[in-house]
Amino acid sequence: MNRLRDRLGRAGTLMPAGAGGFLAWWGTSLATWLPEGWRRVLGLGAGRLLLQPGADGVQLRLQQGAELRDLARLPALADDGMADPLARVLSARAAELPRALLLPAAVALRREMTLPAAAADRLRDVVGFEIDRQTPFTADAVVYDVRVLRRRAAQLDAELVAVPRQAMEAQLGQIGPLAGTLGGVDVAGADGVPLGINLLPPERRHRRPDPWRVWNWGLAAFAVVGVALALWQVLDNRTQAADALEQRLERDAAPARRAAAQRQQLVSLIEGQAFLDNARRARPAAVEVIDELARRLPDGTYLEKLAIEEERLTLIGLSNEAPALIGRLQGSPLWRSPALTGALQPDPSSGRDRFTLSAEIGPKAPAGKETARGNARTFH
Repeated sequence: MNRLRDRLGRAGTLMPAGAGGFLAWWGTSLATWLPEGWRRVLGLGAGRLLLQPGADGVQLRLQQGAELRDLARLPALADDGMADPLARVLSARAAELPRALLLPAAVALRREMTLPAAAADRLRDVVGFEIDRQTPFTADAVVYDVRVLRRRAAQLDAELVAVPRQAMEAQLGQIGPLAGTLGGVDVAGADGVPLGINLLPPERRHRRPDPWRVWNWGLAAFAVVGVALALWQVLDNRTQAADALEQRLERDAAPARRAAAQRQQLVSLIEGQAFLDNARRARPAAVEVIDELARRLPDGTYLEKLAIEEERLTLIGLSNEAPALIGRLQGSPLWRSPALTGALQPDPSSGRDRFTLSAEIGPKAPAGKETARGNARTFH
């Protein structure tokens, strides 16, 4: 339990600078909802050690929030080679708390300033350019920090706290070997409560080694590996699901493709049958042609050959009225454009003329088309 409390007690000091004040504010706000006893058990109110030099020694105080409690008074410390003089008067847990030097209010110069809200991200750097105008010192002659007093919509009220560098070094010299163990330097307010600033330059701040650092890195690496494995497992599951879906779609698509092919084949057959039916309806039957010829040809006409090839009707025979055959065959709805294809040849044995006659099977052509054919035939 002591390790847990110590661990949680150092969380605020180990917070990365990039996390900014938001995480600190958020953690502090959450901690205030816990009962005081719980905060002490969890180490959230462990606080810090304040070293306040005086004429008769160094006063040790424990700060927990706004509460200050005197722990002990040490005589003037000298550098006697001992690593940590506080280990002799404090418990191990108390000796591990963060330490800060508390300067008296009289050595600090405080100035309130109104700045744009955009300066909050780099407040210390912005205020650093104002030291020459706000104090009688140059920036190299003081150590300083700044704290935010109030925030408004477009502005914020900040307070510059500057201490002459020599005054701070004199106070550090009074605590002897403890100066190298400090994590910060604060200034007491008018009521004796620290302002909550840190005047100690970052390069001089003592950072205690974190015994949990190796465990933290190990746990972080384990978490990264775990997340990577989980993501890989999810990806593998999705890949397998996609493959299974593709196989199922392929399996279901095969009958669909066969059905589509059969449907297309059926449609082709239906269209072909419809085309044949239309063609058959557009052309008269051979029986109808023969019956129409029998009714139109005169009795003295004999046929030696009757041929129907696609849309062409050919008649070869003998007739004693061969010149009149064209007139007899014209006007039939079963053919059109009857004409003799050659000269009439007398047949001495029968006394009739041999003829060859052709016509186009089908309905009678339009007048314009028939006229065009007649002109073409006349031209040839």
